[in-house]
Amino acid sequence: MESSGNFGRLVEDLSVQERSRLLEKLTGQSNLPQTPLYEEQKEEPAFKLEARYQSLPWYQRLWFYILSFFNSRTPVKLYEDHVMARVAAALEEKFPGLYNFQKDLLLPKFQQHLVNIKDGSRFFYSALDASLNRDKGGLFVFLGSLEMPAIHQLVETDTDPAALTEFYKDLSEGELRLKSHRALEDALAGITEEQRAKMYYSARSLYCLKQLSSFLFDRMINSFFYDSTCQGNICPAASARDQLLVLNNILVSMKEPPPMSLLESLFIYVLMDRTGEQGFDMQQEMRKLLVQAEASIGAIRDFNREVPLTQLLRCMSRNMGISPQNIGGGEDWFAVFREHWKARVDERFSEFVKTRRQKELQNSFRYFLKGTSLKLLENMYSETNASGMEVRGNFSLSFLQTFYTVVFMGDINKVLRPILIDGDFIRKENRAEFTECYNNLIKLEDVIRHYDRDISPPGDYGKRYYQAKSEMTSLPVKRRKIQLVMEEASRDAKRILEQTREAISGMIRILGGILRKSVDGKYDTLTNFSVVAGARVDLFNDGVTESINQFRKALQLLDEVDAMEAAR
Repeated sequence: MESSGNFGRLVEDLSVQERSRLLEKLTGQSNLPQTPLYEEQKEEPAFKLEARYQSLPWYQRLWFYILSFFNSRTPVKLYEDHVMARVAAALEEKFPGLYNFQKDLLLPKFQQHLVNIKDGSRFFYSALDASLNRDKGGLFVFLGSLEMPAIHQLVETDTDPAALTEFYKDLSEGELRLKSHRALEDALAGITEEQRAKMYYSARSLYCLKQLSSFLFDRMINSFFYDSTCQGNICPAASARDQLLVLNNILVSMKEPPPMSLLESLFIYVLMDRTGEQGFDMQQEMRKLLVQAEASIGAIRDFNREVPLTQLLRCMSRNMGISPQNIGGGEDWFAVFREHWKARVDERFSEFVKTRRQKELQNSFRYFLKGTSLKLLENMYSETNASGMEVRGNFSLSFLQTFYTVVFMGDINKVLRPILIDGDFIRKENRAEFTECYNNLIKLEDVIRHYDRDISPPGDYGKRYYQAKSEMTSLPVKRRKIQLVMEEASRDAKRILEQTREAISGMIRILGGILRKSVDGKYDTLTNFSVVAGARVDLFNDGVTESINQFRKALQLLDEVDAMEAAR
């Protein structure tokens, strides 16, 4: 969900009204003609050979019947060849330089048209890679906010966890989550047929654009070779026929240009990673993308106008019955739209619960830390540092960092240090364990500070993390690099936390033994207990007991923080 989360942070800054105003500006600036991309030609109806033959005058049928005696073809096939020759001659006259019927060759001009439409569709390949391939559901949700703003607002309002919690005060978190899901279903049930049709049209446009932009144009273009007689590149039509059948089906399925609402949604995704750049101007950048989109759509329209592909395929296949077929795609838009909304509602609810638990924990922290506010790591992600690294364990380390300063050094160390210096343990292994635990705790602040430097922009993890985010590479590669760095940082944080837990747990056992409260008898008291305790044994006992309680409370709070971070 990382990319989806980034997208959410981007679009949350754009209200529905701002999105609509941006759409109005784009529409006003657009030079995109609304004329169809693909127009059915009058001469392109489905060709039913047998019916056409039977409708001929009797003397023409007789003529083809006589001709059939002199070759191996049937009268019907001879008639089809006759029609084919007329169509081919008309094509060669009206669209010269595309195809040679006699030699069954695609000519240089056809290759140039392929190059033009390939170059034109390249823009949509990049746009779709940044949107449809990255976050299909998020794209539909953003599109829905433009096509169905009232529905979008209703979902946002009725599934708001804060409002639900305020209204249903006595419900559990699980029941409140169910309420948010029911509110989502109720809101989506209000989508009208007209709105569904608009969304389906956009989803179908998306699918067709994806098929076109990912079409293997290079394979066809590279199959052309130079021919001196034509003074240009040619290609045997038979080698390209199957691919051209696929291309024709795609083009006939894209009869109308994509709506402006869809283009705006695509542009938002394309610009997503650039919004933090200095001097970034959303409207100006969108205008640039609109110009590119207009050129791309114009290239598709030009190809359809200048290349009568259906007729060419009939001639290339020697089959007048060939007709383009509409491709499927886009029918799943509502299922994807709905599932993404469900995921967003759950994520929003989880974030709300996490924030609420965080506040509850902070209240517990404040009491435990004697009113001191939690000192967050400088380079971790937080509400005040949106560019920081969001690594599991960062919040726990922030707690330990504050615990070290306020509780450990302020109170506990005053009890532990005399034991470290003067304490004479009956068992040597107890002394060794105490010393190891103490050393791990006393250097905790330095260890956390070193980790914080590592996740800073110039640090080991930070440098690789921010470099990977800024790389101009494919999205899967970028995601993988970022994920690897975050996993490494997470393992490092986990190592520090585990080492600290072990040190605290060890101290609880050792201190319990000093007070003669060791359950298993492994830990003994000090041989010079009275020397270490001094004149006020009761005060020393109270100090050791309080240290044990503080250590236990620290472990309890760490468990609660860990549970909160794991629930994300």
